[in-house]
Formats: sequence, C-alpha cells, structure tokens
Amino acid sequence: MRYKKIPYEEFVSIYRKVPRAAVDVIVTTPQGILLTKRAMPPYQGKWHIPGGTILFREPIQHAIQRIAKEELGIRVHVVRHLGIIEYLNNEGGHVVSNAYLATIASGTLRDSEQSKGIEFFKRIPTQCIPYQKKFLKDHWDTLTQA
Repeated sequence: MRYKKIPYEEFVSIYRKVPRAAVDVIVTTPQGILLTKRAMPPYQGKWHIPGGTILFREPIQHAIQRIAKEELGIRVHVVRHLGIIEYLNNEGGHVVSNAYLATIASGTLRDSEQSKGIEFFKRIPTQCIPYQKKFLKDHWDTLTQA
C-alpha cells in the first residue's frame, strides 16, 4: 500500500493548528549514537535524531523504515520503543514523536536533503536540538548499553 504525502502548503496549514504524530529513530552502533546535522529549518545546523511525520494510515513500523531509508539510506532493526519526545515550538508547531531504539540492518549510510552530515557520538553534542538533547540525556544509559 502506498501512503500519500499531502502538498506542503496543506501540510503547513493543518499542522500549525493540531498536534502531529511522528517517529524518531535512534540508531545505535558500536561507534556510538547516529545523529545527522539539519540542513534546513527548523534547527538548521543542529545535530538531531532522524525522524519525521507518520503519514495518514501508515503503520508506525512502516514509517520507521521509510524515514530510515529516506533520511539515512538504510533499513533498521527496531529494538524497542523508548518513549515520547514532545516538541512544542513556534517553528514546527506541536509534534508528538514516538522514539525507537534501532540498529542498522542493511544499506549504506548517506545524507539526504534534510541533513548534511552524519556522525556517531559517544557523548551528546552541545549543538543538539534541545528537546532531543533532554531525551537523549534522560535515556543515555539505555542507549549506550544497547
């Protein structure tokens, strides 16, 4: 089944008025936690967890794989659900994101139009999206033991 993205103008019109469902994919490797550098607003130039909107009628597991493929060029193995990251800001509206711990299953890492720069971190970078920085800090022990 194909899940259709709505035109950007309609997306902005809707999601400036209501909460938006999303997923964040926290990929762990022996080298550390994978983060990408945002190439576009909001939070351009900050390190962030790859993630995005769940499309209408799209199962969460499909959204996780779609986002990993679109943003990183990989398929992932989902280890477990870690919790919720809630974004309450003027730039992105109100996003409620389910964060999942994952490992790389296959593929070759690459940049996307949303991010330019992929790095693995053994410590949380100072230039990280504030909501994600707090979440990573709260779950660091779990993430580094995965």
